[in-house]
Parts: sequence; C-alpha cells; structure tokens
Amino acid sequence: MNLLTILDMTASALGDRQALGQRGQGPSYAELRKQAGVGGAFLEGKANATIFVGPSGHAFVSAFFASNWADVPFVPLNYRLATDQLHRLIEQVGPSVIISEPGFEAELSRQGRTVITTDEWCSIIDGPPPTPDVGAEVPEHFAVELFTSGTTAEPKAAVLEHGHLAAYILGSVEFASAEENEAALVSVPPYHIAGVANLLSNVFAGRRIIYLAAFEPRTWLDTVEREGVTQAMVVPTMLARIAEEMDGATAATATLRTISYGGARMPQTVLEQALRLFPDTGFVNAYGLTETSSSIAVLGPEDHRLAFESSDAMAKQRLSSVGRVLPGIEIEIREGIHPVPPNSHGEIWVRGDQVSGVYADGRSPRDEQGWFPTRDAGWIDEEGYLFIEGRTDDTIIRGGENIAPAEIEEVLMRHPAVLDVAVVGTPDEEWGQRITAAVVLRSGMSVEPEELSEWTRRHLRTSKTAERVVIRQALPRTETGKLLRRQVLAELLAELE
Repeated sequence: MNLLTILDMTASALGDRQALGQRGQGPSYAELRKQAGVGGAFLEGKANATIFVGPSGHAFVSAFFASNWADVPFVPLNYRLATDQLHRLIEQVGPSVIISEPGFEAELSRQGRTVITTDEWCSIIDGPPPTPDVGAEVPEHFAVELFTSGTTAEPKAAVLEHGHLAAYILGSVEFASAEENEAALVSVPPYHIAGVANLLSNVFAGRRIIYLAAFEPRTWLDTVEREGVTQAMVVPTMLARIAEEMDGATAATATLRTISYGGARMPQTVLEQALRLFPDTGFVNAYGLTETSSSIAVLGPEDHRLAFESSDAMAKQRLSSVGRVLPGIEIEIREGIHPVPPNSHGEIWVRGDQVSGVYADGRSPRDEQGWFPTRDAGWIDEEGYLFIEGRTDDTIIRGGENIAPAEIEEVLMRHPAVLDVAVVGTPDEEWGQRITAAVVLRSGMSVEPEELSEWTRRHLRTSKTAERVVIRQALPRTETGKLLRRQVLAELLAELE
C-alpha cells in the first residue's frame, strides 16, 4: 500500500473539507491531492529521493505526498543544523531533489544538485494536473528515510517502508472519523517521526491541520482559542513552557479535547501541573521510536485522570508510565537474550508489522525472529503498563549496582528551585562511576549544590545520592525535547580534566 492511498481515500470521501491552514486559508483535501500529483510528476525521474529542508507547513505536506506519487523516498532534514552537517547528510542520501526554505538554496547548491525553494515548489504544484494522474501503484522503494536524533551516538538513517507506516495508521486511526469542525495543532518538526506519523493520522481521520513553524507558548494558546483547535501535539518542553505562560490560570480553551505528548521523558511535576490547568482536556502519552514508525504504546485520557486523582500508590504510579502496547505490537522485557516476568527490569524488545529496525546502510539489529531491541530500559507491571527508565547506554554502574538516571532526575525535578536536570555517571576510582547532576534553576531561585545532594539522599537511598551537583544556565536538548546526554557528559568530563 503506497501512502498516497491514504490521501486518495480522504480526498475521495471528504474532498471539499479543508486540509491545511487557518480557517478558510488553505487547500481542501481534493486540492491537496491534485497538488501531490503535480508535484509528483515534477519529481518523477529527476532523482532517487526528495530531501526537504524547512519547517512544517504546506510545502512539507505536499512534498511528502508528491514523493509518494513519484515513488521516491522522502527525506526531511533538520534545517537548524550547521551547513557542513547538512552537506554530510545530503551526501549520505545521494542524488536528490532538494526543497529548501528560502535562504538555504545557495548554501545547499553543489554541482549536480537540484535545489528549489519552498516558494518555487508551491508555484510548481499550482500547475495543471498530470495526465494520467495515477502515482506509484506498487512501492518499489521505501517511503521515508529519517535520521535518528543521535542523543547517545551519531545519527543513523532509519528506513521506513510504506507498509510500516500504513500498518501503524490502519491499526490506530479510524478512517474519516474526524468531525468537520475538528482541527489539529502540530508543533513538532517534519524531520521527526512524530511529524510524519501525525500528518498521516490527521489526513486519514480527515482533520484540518494547523502548523506552528516556530513554537511560542502565547502564540500556541492564542491559536488554540482562535482556530477552535480540538487536538494538539506537543513535546514535554513545550508543555512546560505553556504551563509557565498560564501562570496558574485555568485554560480558556473550550474546544481542546486532547493534548498528546511524547518524544522525550515528561517530568511528572510538569504533567501534574498541566492536568490541573487543563481540567477538561484529555491527555495522551505516546511512546515510540523512529524505527517503529511512531507509537507502540499509549497512555490514554482515562488512565491519566484515574492516576492523577487516585490516592492509591499503585494506580498513581501509572501516571509515569507510557501505557499499554498498541494492537499488533508484541513486547518483551529481556535480561540479555532471555525474557523476564512482570515487574522485572531489562531492555525493551518489540515486534510487529509497523516495526522496521532497518537502516539505510542495510544494517539491522533485529534477531532471527524479527524482534527489535529498542535500547530503552524499562519494565511492565501485572496489568501491562510499560514504564521507561531511559536508554540502556545511560545506566550508571556504581559499585556494581545499575542505577537509572531517570529516577534521580524525577526526584530533583520535585525540588521547588529546579527547572531542568540531567544525571550522568562520571568516572570514580572507588565506585567505578559517580552520580553527577547538571541542574538548571528556576528564574529568581537560588540553592546550594549541597542542598540538592541532600534532597536526593532524603528521598532515595544513599547509593542513589547525587554526589556532585553543578549549576547550568541551560541543558542541551533537541527540538523535540530529548536530552543530549552525551554532550552533558562531555562538558562535565572536560571540567574534570
């Protein structure tokens, strides 16, 4: 199934419904389908892939479906990268048509490359439809190539076939299920799996999509109210800034039914604050990876409210979980190669039709039975709720004990002066590794590092005490809020030299 079929279905059933943009200011689904055909005919035969360098918006959506029409992989790149980094990624992709935000074309142009601006692209797709307008019936290539965020290693190009993404959409979204007045506000970038999967989900449901090219909390709140937004997608750092902007006032967003979040670990203090500020909005936590074509587990609105309002410690704990796995996904927690029972800790392995686990260089870490190692550490309780403890590479080994940084970070985040935190293991001659915390304080707050060390000692056992605390102005994170832990560690190690 070529992903263009998803747009074909919606354009056929809901052709007059607006697909993109502010009310009355964007193409209908029928118009978007026509533009995909025009753009696809332009791309056909010109290159082996379409590279997109720019923010989310009309050009991103039309280029994505045009690539499906032409049956060439769509490769969105992080336009915030330095020029030399972009060139390295482009060289990895190979011969391509590059669609770039105006201002990038001169930097990206090299001999043999076709570079057009997003403005030029939008002029191209306004042309007459191709004859015949059929698109690729049988996908011969993969659909999308996404470079992983590279938080613990260099980015890898993950390959997703049409069937992987289609399996996710068909298994999690009901076709044409959105009411005519529904609108989704999306703030994630196009080069993240959430941006691709969210596009396909909203198109399959028939929802109007509004993109914020640059996130700002006041603009986000104003857009929700002005556009009657019913569904919104954010990353944890965005939700924290929205809550801060609201300054304790209950949300004036009557239409907002759902806020979904993911892409990075959500501090429980931020989530609890948001649940108070948006009492009539359902929250959805989605956990997944690039290699799994987006979400493989979901914690839904009912679970959020029950956990938030419960006085039972076990039920309340589930607010920090990512919920239960989606239909069609198999999951195991393994210690080495062996599955372990509920409540046992280990590495998360998954299997299913939406799981790729293959990279552009042909490598795949899947085992012979098709199980993919996520490299995330976690555990599952008796009711099937999945808890994520962080990357297996992040584990601190102190005196032979494995310690998850996330547990210590969660405790530090509950200190009233702490805004952000990263916990890493630095070398220690006696214990092997020392627990070190880099902490960002809230504006106008001050606290001594020793007080924060004592705070962790009071709430956790001595072996999990943050032995060294350093104060930082900010922590390095990706645009989706993922902590660049290896960069934090490198900076701390440089200070110790």
